[in-house]
Amino acid sequence: MLAVIRYTVPESQSQDFVKQGHVILQTLADQPGFLRGRLARSVDEPNLWALVSEWEGAGFYRRALSAARMAMYPLMILMVNEPSAFEDVYLQDGE
Repeated sequence: MLAVIRYTVPESQSQDFVKQGHVILQTLADQPGFLRGRLARSVDEPNLWALVSEWEGAGFYRRALSAARMAMYPLMILMVNEPSAFEDVYLQDGE
C-alpha cells in the first residue's frame, strides 16, 4: 500500500519542513507494517513536496497516522487536502 501526502511549502519554510519531515518519517518507521518512506520535492514546482511511504496494508497506515499525529500536527496547515492512501494494483520492478 502506498501513501502520498502532499504539501505546499513556502521557500522560507523549506528547511524547517525538511527537519520536521525527518521526524515524521522516523515516527512512521517505528510503527508496525512500515516498509519504506521518503520525502520528495517537485522538480517543476519547488514549493510542492510529498511525504511518501509504503506499508504492508491500509490498516497499518491508518494506525500509524494516529501514532504520528503529534509529529505531523505542525505541518497540517501546509497539507494538500486530498486522498493519501493508494492500493497497489500492479507492480513492476526495475532491472
